[in-house]
Amino acid sequence: MAITTTDASGIGTTPAPAKAPKASRYARRNKHLGMEKKKSPLLTVIMSIGVIYSLLPLFWLFVSSTKTQSELLSSFGLWFSGPFAFFDNIQQTLTYDDGVFVRWFLNTLLYVVVGAGGATFLATLGGYGLAKFNFPGKKAVFAVVIGAVAIPGTALAVPTFLMFSQLGLTNTAWAVILPSLISPFGLYLIWTYALDAVPTEVLEAARMDGAGEFRTFFTISLRLLAPGLVTVLLFTVVATWNNYFLPLIMLSEPTWYPLTVGLNQWNDQASTVGGDPIYNLVITGSLLTIIPIIVAFLFLQRFWQSGLSAGSVKA
Repeated sequence: MAITTTDASGIGTTPAPAKAPKASRYARRNKHLGMEKKKSPLLTVIMSIGVIYSLLPLFWLFVSSTKTQSELLSSFGLWFSGPFAFFDNIQQTLTYDDGVFVRWFLNTLLYVVVGAGGATFLATLGGYGLAKFNFPGKKAVFAVVIGAVAIPGTALAVPTFLMFSQLGLTNTAWAVILPSLISPFGLYLIWTYALDAVPTEVLEAARMDGAGEFRTFFTISLRLLAPGLVTVLLFTVVATWNNYFLPLIMLSEPTWYPLTVGLNQWNDQASTVGGDPIYNLVITGSLLTIIPIIVAFLFLQRFWQSGLSAGSVKA
C-alpha cells in the first residue's frame, strides 16, 4: 500500500512506499547476507532417527515397569499389556526385602554428594591454581594429569582394592568415597577453562584493592568458573552414580551397596538355586534410578552457560 504525500501548495507528490514489516526486512537482510535458513530433509531424517534411538530405551523401560512379572515375559516389550501395575511395582520395589532399595538409594546419594561434590571442589581448586599461578614443576604436574586422564579407572580398581584392604577400609563407605574424590579429567577441564574464563586483569584489580587470594577465588573467580564447574559436576555425578566395578570389589556387605550393585544382585537372584525372579522390580528400580540424573541435568542446565566473563574487561 502506498501513502500519498502533499507539499505546501496541497498538490500531491509521488506516493511514498509504506515501510515493510520487520519480519520481511529481516528476511531480505538475511538473504542478502547469505544467512537464510535452509531446510535439509536428509538432516531432519538423521536427527529424527537419533532422537528415536535415544528415547526408545527410556520408553521401553517405562512400558516394562507398568507390567507384572508374568506380563513382562509374555507380552510385546514396546507396548502396554495386561493390568497397569506401575504404582504396585514402585511400592514393591521400595518395600522388597525390608526396603533395602531405599538403603541403596541413600548410599548412592551419600557417595554422590561427598564423592562427586568433593571431586568437583578439589578439581576446581587445583585447576584454578594451575591456570593462574606459576610455580616450579608446573609442566611435570601437567604431564602427570594428562597421563592420569589416559589411564582407565578399571585398571586402577584392583591396586586400589589391595591398598585399601591393607588399610582396613574395605567394606566401608570410604572405600567408594575416597577414590571418587580424584577426577583428573575434571582437573584438566577446569584448568583449560580457567585460562580464558578468569581474566588476569580482574585478579590483579582485586589484589590492588586489597583482596586476598581466597577471597578473590570465592567471590570473583568461582562465579566466572560456574559453567566449567557445572560441567565437571555433571560428569562426576554421572560417573559416581553409575559406578559399578569399584563398589563391586570393595563392598561385600549389601547394606553398603549402591543402586548399581544392588540392582544387579536382584537381577542375578533368578539364576540362583531357589531364587525368586523379580525382573519387574529390577526394571522399575532402574527407572527410579535414572530419574535423579534427569532432574540433575534439568536443574543444572541453566548454569551451563558460556561467556560469563564477556565484557568484564574492556580492551
